[in-house]
Amino acid sequence: MSKASDHAYRFIRGEILAGLLEPGTQLREEQLADACGVSRTPVREALRRLETERFVRRNESQRTFVNQWSFEELEESFALRAMLEGHAASRAATRIGEAEIADLERHNQGIRDATSSAALDVGAFLEHNRAFHDIVLAAAGSTNLAQLLSGLIEQPVVARTARQYDAAQLRRSIAEHDELLLAFRRRDPDWAEAVMQAHIRRAFHAYSDAYRASLARDAAGENAAAMS
Repeated sequence: MSKASDHAYRFIRGEILAGLLEPGTQLREEQLADACGVSRTPVREALRRLETERFVRRNESQRTFVNQWSFEELEESFALRAMLEGHAASRAATRIGEAEIADLERHNQGIRDATSSAALDVGAFLEHNRAFHDIVLAAAGSTNLAQLLSGLIEQPVVARTARQYDAAQLRRSIAEHDELLLAFRRRDPDWAEAVMQAHIRRAFHAYSDAYRASLARDAAGENAAAMS
């Protein structure tokens, strides 16, 4: 991928993660090219990459949109992530080195810093959270696991879930990372797997609560409009 294409990819992906390009939004190459400061060809290449990563989708008329998943798809994705990342944590517990554990501690501190102020720094949270989970996956030493997890919905869902966390949920997420580090230091694969699975399942319920609250708000808005 060229530098221009990589720049366009990072820009569009960042806009999606930040929620500035919402699910269902149509993506027009010319507008994106102007926003990125590149030609349409790099944008086209970037969109193809984002399509393979399921950030965007193309319809039958070849128009491109920010992907929008059903609740059932997301529920299944969380369930699969819990199983696969749990297995990755189990494998990592007997393979991870001291240098990787130190990196995990550094990124978890980054998450603390990103969540310590009144306003959550979503970008920093995502960066450190992604790095934390990537280190665990790398320590697992399984190409099969890496390939399976790469095909699942992740970052856009993590971003939207993070915005729903209150202070208590953020502290819980950090504490779960701390407990995973304890399991790694003890070289306990069962403990590590259980912590990771619980970590992913709790994230699902945070997302589920936010999703249902959003539906309730939309229904209330429709009822109010109908009565006016």
